[in-house]
Parts: sequence; C-alpha cells; structure tokens
Amino acid sequence: MTTSPGASNKQATQSAITNDFSLVGGFSLEDSFGGVLLKQNPGMPNVSVTLDATTNKLPNVYSAVPLNGGWEEGPLQYFKNKFPQAVGAAGSMVANLPSAETDWVGEKYVMEKVGYKVIYDPTYGVTQTDFTQNVIAMKGAGVKILFMDQMAESYAVSLLRDLVQQDFHPIVIMGAANYTNTVVAKAGGPSAVNGNYLQQNASLYLGQDASQIPAVGTFLHWVNMASPGFQPDLFTLYGWLSAQLFSQALSNAGSNPSRGSLLQALSKITTFDGNHIIAPNNPAAKTVGNCDLIGHVVNGDFQRLDDPPVTGSTNGYRCDYQYVNPPGG
Repeated sequence: MTTSPGASNKQATQSAITNDFSLVGGFSLEDSFGGVLLKQNPGMPNVSVTLDATTNKLPNVYSAVPLNGGWEEGPLQYFKNKFPQAVGAAGSMVANLPSAETDWVGEKYVMEKVGYKVIYDPTYGVTQTDFTQNVIAMKGAGVKILFMDQMAESYAVSLLRDLVQQDFHPIVIMGAANYTNTVVAKAGGPSAVNGNYLQQNASLYLGQDASQIPAVGTFLHWVNMASPGFQPDLFTLYGWLSAQLFSQALSNAGSNPSRGSLLQALSKITTFDGNHIIAPNNPAAKTVGNCDLIGHVVNGDFQRLDDPPVTGSTNGYRCDYQYVNPPGG
C-alpha cells in the first residue's frame, strides 16, 4: 500500500515532535497535514517556509518568507507602466493544488485592483507535461501578457517550449520558482527565454549578485561544500534561510536553550533579510515586505533591470508601492 505525500508529511512531523528540538527548513506542498500536529503541539518550534495559510498563522511557526495571501503591488505597477497596451489581456496558468490556487487568488486580486484584466487563467494537473492546447487557447483569446510566476520550473519549461512551437510570443513574466540555472537549457536555449521578465522578492542568488551581495557568495560556497556540483534553486534558498533564522534565534535563546526560549527569541525577530539575499520580511509579525526585484533574460542570463543600486538604502530592491492583501486575507 502506497503512503500518500500528505500522510508522509504528517508522519515526519510527528517523528520530529517526538524526537527533535525543532523543525527547521521544511518545504512541502503537503505541509497542511503536519500543520494539524503543530497546532496540537504549540510548544514545538517550526522554522520553515510554509505554503499553507493556516499553518503559517500558528504561534509556533516562523518563516523567513511569511505567507500572507496577497501580492506586491510594485512589480504589477512596473509592468503596467511599461506595457500599458497589454494589461487588458493578461493570462496565467495555475496548478490545481490548494496552495497554488490560494496564491493565485491573492495575485489576481492585486492585478485587478491595479487595472489588469485577466482573460485566461485555467488550472493544470500535476502530471501535465504538454501545454500545446493551452497555448492555442490563450493565443486565440488574445493574451498579450503571460504571468508564469506561479509555475514551478518543470512546468514552466514545457510551457516555454510550447510557446515557441506555436509561434506565440506574449510578454512573459517569470517568477521566483522559474529562476534557476537550468531553466534556459530545459526550455530549448536562450532563444526560447531571451526577453522574458522576472519578478521576485529575492536577489539574483544563483551567482549574478555574488560580487555585490556577499551573502550570495556565502550561500553558493556552502551549497557546493555540502553537495559539490549541485544546482541550487528556490527550495535550496528557503532551506538556507530557515536555518539562518533558526540560528539567529538560537543564539538569543540562552545558554541552555529550550523549545520555549527558542520560541521567545523567534518572536522578537521583527526584520530578516538573510544579509540582503532576500528582501526584508517580519517573521515575528508573520508579514512579508513590499520590496521586490525586477529582472530580465539577456543572452540566456538573468540580469537586473531598473532596480536601485545594491549599495543604496534598500540594498538593491524596489520598495515602491505596498504589499496588498485581499479583503479578509
């Protein structure tokens, strides 16, 4: 009998509650299952990036990148001003998973508040590998700007290949999960990705920002030390940041730390940016900031675009506009 991912998540969480001091660095589409146990055990610290809104709100859960259910207004305003002719015909693709659908509700709300009109936003299954019919449909609908920021790389590369195959070239906005060292090659080479845009609330931590942000070099050094040749991605970064947030709290939890003193220390960390490797958030208040980064792909490489200098007061992030939550979010 095969164990479901949700059951495995719950089993792993229970094992940690029974045997470990704290959970650190978890990241799962099924974290709502473990979240049930964390609610029943409020003294067990969990320092992880969660994709479940209910788990995110628990008093014993602290995240370097809290889940708020809305979206940064800044990048949406940026693309609206850059492509005013496209905002009336926006499209997206959304995985039929609760976490992805919830994220899209928040982003779509802010898009429509800013003035976008979303004319195409179907869901796709976790086993889907061919997006040809979706591309044909969005081409027929007249989509002018396509937001891929909700897609993991494995799906994004398939969609990018199918866009080229169907000779359909809307303005493409990529997101944090699309920013990888392998996305260009897997999508078919630079010609399939050149000119696409990027929005995320992290630095170009795969190396492009290493000369300007020392934390990027530190991150890449230790990833390579732990696993030589490994290609890090967003999930690697989240694990690193969770460990860093945990270590910061542990150092302030006393000479003989307990779960309780760790939770107290975590509750006092009101700003965190991993030494500027991400835009600042507030783990204690469980709120994400309003800062972001804009980039684009040039000759197969991700580059910053129209961002302030890293040496400036915002450490290279655009902090215009606000982070907006839907009503009741």
